[in-house]
Amino acid sequence: MEQVIAAAQALYTDDQRALLENFRKMAEAEFTPLVEKYEGQGHPPDADTLKGLFARVEDFGLISGLIPEQDGGAGIDHMTYGILFEELARVWADLAIAVLIQSHAVFAINLLGNEAQKDAYLRPLLRSERICATCISEPSVGSNVREIKTRAQREGDKIFVSGQKLWISNGAQSDCAIVVCNLDGDISMVMVDRDRGGYESRELRKMGLVGASTCELFFDRAETTPAHVLGKAGGGLFQTLKLFESARVFVGLTSVGIAQAALECAVKYAQEREQHGKPIGGHQLIQGYLADMATHLDAARLLCQRGLQLLAMGVRCDTQTSMAKWYATEMAVDIAGKAVQIHGGNGITKEFPVERHFRNAKVMPIPDGTTEIQKLVIGRNLTGLNAF
Repeated sequence: MEQVIAAAQALYTDDQRALLENFRKMAEAEFTPLVEKYEGQGHPPDADTLKGLFARVEDFGLISGLIPEQDGGAGIDHMTYGILFEELARVWADLAIAVLIQSHAVFAINLLGNEAQKDAYLRPLLRSERICATCISEPSVGSNVREIKTRAQREGDKIFVSGQKLWISNGAQSDCAIVVCNLDGDISMVMVDRDRGGYESRELRKMGLVGASTCELFFDRAETTPAHVLGKAGGGLFQTLKLFESARVFVGLTSVGIAQAALECAVKYAQEREQHGKPIGGHQLIQGYLADMATHLDAARLLCQRGLQLLAMGVRCDTQTSMAKWYATEMAVDIAGKAVQIHGGNGITKEFPVERHFRNAKVMPIPDGTTEIQKLVIGRNLTGLNAF
């Protein structure tokens, strides 16, 4: 297995390999015990703990990495950032999801915010003093962003936001939220502070990623102001779709990390478990499974890394990021399922981590656009015909 991993990393630079090794040592030492803790408790870390975790990964630039240095970020290139992010997902996928949401809130505010908004939101987020949720989905709205029901009503020098958001990551711990809503008849993004405007959250229990917060948020005339409209008023649809383009690569990389962890478990078990007088890894069917798993994993990783390169170039790449997202997430389900099968009866017990990897993988084809939506995006871009 070490030889295969070394070959996969052969295209990385010396600096990338050194950074990855340092990050791996930290993550395995500090995060591995927490995986079991929050898995056992069945709920995510509280806000203060999560801020501390954000501060720790920010030592390696995982919160501010996509922000240029002149704007206060770490200014990491997309490929290096993706390499570290995948490793975080391999060790603790739940934290990777939380980091994905925080880092993309930072990305959105830096890209769209004015100086006053950056002072109020970006800089505290970069210091891991605040947590921001991004609120798009609703009970009847997922990828159909044009049909957002949440309303923002102007009243004098104030805006009042009313509506219900669903599947909101980091919602329980959030201090503020980027709310995609209907303002003046158009889709806009509005910043809402929890301590001022007020919104309530309800944690949702999931089959996997139980250490990552996923919430229902309720806005009942949550108060904000016109100065809190992020970017161009009425530009929320385009802005949201651009965020999807980037986020989908990192959802894919989360799945790559989960699949990598599952493959490593399967290889180790196949080397140690004996049946019919030899390790089961010596049987042809098991080797066939492992070969399929390793090949599909590499293909998914390369699709995601192509997406990272295109994002870095600043070109439109929603076709390629949709390919990366649907292939990587479905691949992870298949790989984690085969890892469970290789473990046999042990694979369906909580005594072995592949059970957790399978549950986590099964979640991933859903968020940031289901597999079916990704295929429709690809098909639309190929044909010029909209199927949704």
